[in-house]
Amino acid sequence: MFTRFIRFSPLVLSALLTLAAVSGLILTDWFLVVAILFGFLTLVGIHDLIQTKHAITRNYPILGHLRFFFEEIRPEIRQYLIEGDDEDIPFSRATRTIVYQRAKDIEDAKPFGTRIRVSESGYQWITHSVKPRHIEDSDFRVEIGGEACKQPYKASIYNISAMSFGALSANAIMALNKGAKMGGFAHDTGEGGISRYHREGGDLIYEVGSGYFGCRNHDGSFNPEKFAKRAQDPQVKMIELKLSQGAKPGHGGMLPAAKITPEIAEARDIPMDRDCISPASHSAFSTPLEMMEFIGQLRELSGGKPVGFKLCVGHRREFMCIVKAMLETGITPDFIVVDGKEGGTGAAPLEFANHMGFPLVEGLSFVHNTLRGAGLRDQVKIGASGKVVTAFHIAKVLAIGADWANSARGFMFSIGCIQAQSCHTNKCPTGVTTQDPIRQRALVVPEKSTRVANFHRNTMKALAEMTGAAGLTHPGQFLPHHLLVRDRERDFKVGDEIYHYMPEGFLLREDDDRFGYLKRWKRARAEAFEPFDSGV
Repeated sequence: MFTRFIRFSPLVLSALLTLAAVSGLILTDWFLVVAILFGFLTLVGIHDLIQTKHAITRNYPILGHLRFFFEEIRPEIRQYLIEGDDEDIPFSRATRTIVYQRAKDIEDAKPFGTRIRVSESGYQWITHSVKPRHIEDSDFRVEIGGEACKQPYKASIYNISAMSFGALSANAIMALNKGAKMGGFAHDTGEGGISRYHREGGDLIYEVGSGYFGCRNHDGSFNPEKFAKRAQDPQVKMIELKLSQGAKPGHGGMLPAAKITPEIAEARDIPMDRDCISPASHSAFSTPLEMMEFIGQLRELSGGKPVGFKLCVGHRREFMCIVKAMLETGITPDFIVVDGKEGGTGAAPLEFANHMGFPLVEGLSFVHNTLRGAGLRDQVKIGASGKVVTAFHIAKVLAIGADWANSARGFMFSIGCIQAQSCHTNKCPTGVTTQDPIRQRALVVPEKSTRVANFHRNTMKALAEMTGAAGLTHPGQFLPHHLLVRDRERDFKVGDEIYHYMPEGFLLREDDDRFGYLKRWKRARAEAFEPFDSGV
């Protein structure tokens, strides 16, 4: 009986107060306001009783709405009041704070020692030298472009990863690109193509996905003439063919017609009266050999600019099929970007976000060693993307085998992202991931672009200090043995025990199968992605 009273008391009380106000029993000047307020609540309660969609409000009229309210603000409550500084959900407060501090160009030092439990399994650190070096110039560069490349690009070793206009607001894109210009680093356009908001002067990496946005025919197929016009633009420095992305590898996408604005339609070269489909796979090629021929075509159409591809590693044999096609055709990409499954700024099905694709370090190590095994590592540069935010993260991926690193969410934090995790709702509270003009008005481009440049500069400065402390002169000199990993309590492993560098040419010689590389290599073929037999 008491439980029933609790369940229905808000409705009963609201009805009584409404009657009291209407009948004049509450003798105040505010009786009309009271009547309207409690009358509204009474109507809500009656609706709750007769509706059939929500069991909670049907059993707990009015009161049940509190559940939906607290569910709505749960991420903010957890982030600001409950979450610990080192809880990675998905980025810890400590990590976000260091980005905010570096972006604002304020002191980022921490007092009183580390808060990390250094004795716990998984703790990682870099060895330092008793003879550290001072590195004055922290503008670290890597030249990207093989023998067939006529316009090699000297890229920063830390750049903005792929994020499309549409997923990000116009103001966010402008701030990122202007910041990239100020700091002298590159800005990946994302699959959505080059929009008017990318024209702030920053170097662009033009990403070409399976939708061929900006270089497509009306049926969604690749258009060489449109691609050449875009790719030969002086602002475009490299071309990136997207095979898959860490957030949802092997998954396509659709932008409903209702969400297509004139600016999005212009950037993607799509009509506004129909859904925009981004297929799961490419239509321009279907075999590894055809893929290499397509990369050669893109390089020629771009005027000889560096052309590469991005993938989240899945079936390892399929990547070996691509490598065999490189050897057979003599066409090699200028670079490969390995995207870890922990990456991803856009929304993805939960199963894909949590359980599809290789994490970055495992995928990166595999790609690096496969290229070494095929004798191609010196010809192909490797980029790494996936929760690479601090100088330590950059040093780690360089040690494992990367030549440079990309970051998406790190630069999102630099322009004000608070990890509200409402990117897909069009209700981003800071204007970063919304097309709502009122919400994105909060993101002031001149202010945020300066923060983008600050974050990059201060992160490179921190990397220079770590590099010098290790006794090195350039971050590219980091190797696995500089990295140590806590294996168990009181035990640790040196990085080269975990992230092995396989011998150069071992796949061609077929003389080393310690980690199953050779077994997969023998099943791979350049003519098709399908294997001679089953297995990954």
